Amino acid sequence: MGFDTLGLSAPVLEAVLETGYTNPTPIQAQAIPVILEGKDVIGASQTGTGKTAAFALPSLSKITKMGKPQILVLEPTRELAHQVAEQFEKYGAKTGMKVALLYGGVGLGEQMKQLEEGVDIVVATPGRLVDCFYRAAMRFGEIKILILDEVDRMLDMGFLPQVRKIVNLCPWEGRQTLFFSATMPAAIQTFAQWCLVDPIKIEIARAEVAATVSHAFYPVSIDQRDELLLALLEYTDYHSVMIFTRTRREADEVTGMIKATGQTKVAAMHSDINQTDRMKALAGFKSGEFEILVATDVAARGIDVSGVSHVINYRVPENAEDYVHRIGRTGRAEAEGDAFTILTADELDFAKSVEIFVNKEIKREKLPDFPYIYTALLDTDPIKPIRRKKVGGKKRRK
Repeated sequence: MGFDTLGLSAPVLEAVLETGYTNPTPIQAQAIPVILEGKDVIGASQTGTGKTAAFALPSLSKITKMGKPQILVLEPTRELAHQVAEQFEKYGAKTGMKVALLYGGVGLGEQMKQLEEGVDIVVATPGRLVDCFYRAAMRFGEIKILILDEVDRMLDMGFLPQVRKIVNLCPWEGRQTLFFSATMPAAIQTFAQWCLVDPIKIEIARAEVAATVSHAFYPVSIDQRDELLLALLEYTDYHSVMIFTRTRREADEVTGMIKATGQTKVAAMHSDINQTDRMKALAGFKSGEFEILVATDVAARGIDVSGVSHVINYRVPENAEDYVHRIGRTGRAEAEGDAFTILTADELDFAKSVEIFVNKEIKREKLPDFPYIYTALLDTDPIKPIRRKKVGGKKRRK
């Protein structure tokens, strides 16, 4: 099945074919015809499955240039909003329709100007969109398609009250609502029942580690975590590497530590960094200006960066699903990639959760010539249990 069989409008199909894509992904093949029919949709799909095009292509095909917001897309983070807006601009390039991008952390002026000049598609984070409504810059009366993307993350980030308000601001009659979430906890299911009408459910299998990614745990003493990270970078012939940390402070510390070795092509990316610098870091990493990007999980899901040769987890992720999302930044588009996860004794429970999630024991590796301090994690043979037997009514060690 090709894109030319799905019923997309001629301008949108032309833009898609110009990108070089000919065949849709599973989520696209299932969602596009249903959305074109006008049905509400619940899409359960992970990052990297082509979800954005699954809702952008049919939505663009259903509207014509009007100069008023007709499509509204809500995203939980600035980075995701920026990426989705870029996709709408790319696929709508032949339609003449304009896209407004609204997110916090920057001044309102330029964003308000976009709305005043007239747009057909608005991609926004919830807080900034509500700000624009209160300032009378954003009007919802002509919204025909409402897209709620990464709803589980919006719930985690506390945005659900704002999202409810926005849903209520949009017309209920005649509105098509598209609802995408990687997971569906009870709170989200209740919310979906409230805002959708007879939705069609489309579910794609949960994320799995791509066959093109070679990944392993690297056990080490807690005191040698930093030393091993620097050794991995020195030992590895990388083209571009993403290092994931658990906290913003760790990201800054790791970035400073790498710079202290003389490596200048490194940048940090997390929510404490102002939006302009975050976008510069991401753009610089994409262009090759930076070879190393140190990031928190704000960059693990949804950020589209091609050509990443290596991923390093500074710590084992607390959420097993994040392991798959993180290492999925490499090995994309059938390219080969490597992922290293530094494992210390205090993270064994997290490591076990990861192995259960991927349904596979993850191999343990040692870095050649690294001066390891002994830790039981380095033992290659399983620890044998202490056997006891009764002697004279008492227990003693065998």
